[in-house]
Amino acid sequence: MARFDVLTGLPNRLMINETLVRTMAEADSWGGRYAFMMLDLDRFKAVNDTLGHPIGDRLLGSVSERLEGLMGDGSLCGRLGGDEFAVIVRGASDAGAIDDLARRIIETLSRPYEIDAHTLYIGASVGIAIGPRDGRTAEMLVRSADLALYRAKDAGRGVYRTYEPELHVKAEERRVLEMALRTALENGEMHLDYQPVVDARGETLVAFEALLRWTSPRFGIIAPEKFIPLAEDARLIAPIGAWALRTACEEAAKWPSDIRVAVNVSADQLQNPNFVTTVTSALANTGLAADRLELEVTESVFLTEALGATKVLERLLDMGVRLSLDDFGVGHSSLGYLSRTRFSSIKIDRSFVRDAAAGTREAVAIVHAVIALARSLDIDTTAEGVETEAEHRMAQAFGCTNVQGFYFGRPMPVEQVRALANGRWKASAAA
Repeated sequence: MARFDVLTGLPNRLMINETLVRTMAEADSWGGRYAFMMLDLDRFKAVNDTLGHPIGDRLLGSVSERLEGLMGDGSLCGRLGGDEFAVIVRGASDAGAIDDLARRIIETLSRPYEIDAHTLYIGASVGIAIGPRDGRTAEMLVRSADLALYRAKDAGRGVYRTYEPELHVKAEERRVLEMALRTALENGEMHLDYQPVVDARGETLVAFEALLRWTSPRFGIIAPEKFIPLAEDARLIAPIGAWALRTACEEAAKWPSDIRVAVNVSADQLQNPNFVTTVTSALANTGLAADRLELEVTESVFLTEALGATKVLERLLDMGVRLSLDDFGVGHSSLGYLSRTRFSSIKIDRSFVRDAAAGTREAVAIVHAVIALARSLDIDTTAEGVETEAEHRMAQAFGCTNVQGFYFGRPMPVEQVRALANGRWKASAAA
């Protein structure tokens, strides 16, 4: 009992460590190689938070069965605790075989689970360390695998990564950046820029998209694609997202009543049961009408739709808030999302806009199909990333409702936004 996990029946952390030490000693005696993998389940926390621990425990049991079924004679898997698992491979001379095992683990654990009439979609990220190259002690090898796992998560999850020496340096950079991020809000280092969204004719301003920016006194301008995933991992996205929402609503209340504001919302925010209250308070405190707020979500939100995201969205829609599906076509692209949720608009990803304007047959067909589908469902379409006159003409010809991009205006500070919103809209003035 001291060496096996009660919930899953797999070897526990103690037995994993003992087996790793023994494996390393045996391999070192004849110059062999060995591998240690760390696995982290993606989106598992949402299961516990929304469906409860009994469902989460049964899901862990199913994960364990699948993982154990992939183990060969020279490998052992175990549960380290929570939603973390480990795999030890005694003979790791064939790097290709190790990569293949990691791929099969991710594919197998990412298949849907049926538990108590719930269809659950989770995934797995894997970090790999090869010994003795990546660590001559069990502690060093585990740390190397852990750093590789962080790298896999940073790459978007659902992938595996192998340890590289520079990961130690990156881990320290990440730690320091996270510390700076924790005080960024209270130090006034964050602000919102706004990018105009206009009707396809380019004559009427219909909305501004609020874009979060961070300028650190120490690190300078930090790209959103770098600090937003960090905020999600560090559990900071809720306060940062709430601040962005309040600030955007407060600013939009100063604009004419026919101009909306769009605010991006992450999947992590929608898993927070207090998010509806956050939106309600922002609208009430600023006096902004609900139909002037548009929340933008990506398709990744719906990977956990059985876990409450759609329920939160439905409550917001019932309040009159608008909903936009961002980056349509580059994610999982299930048309079922459109039938199950009352979207106000679909934003066609920049890559399709660019390729369709260039005449790429596949992109032209996709854009035509998306616009036709949206029109049949009474959903607006916005062409993202319009940067040239040719792309604007394409959006017009295809029947897009709105357009957004550098051709009409780059993200701009609030002073410029107010002047533009309260003045007469001219595309040339914005660009």
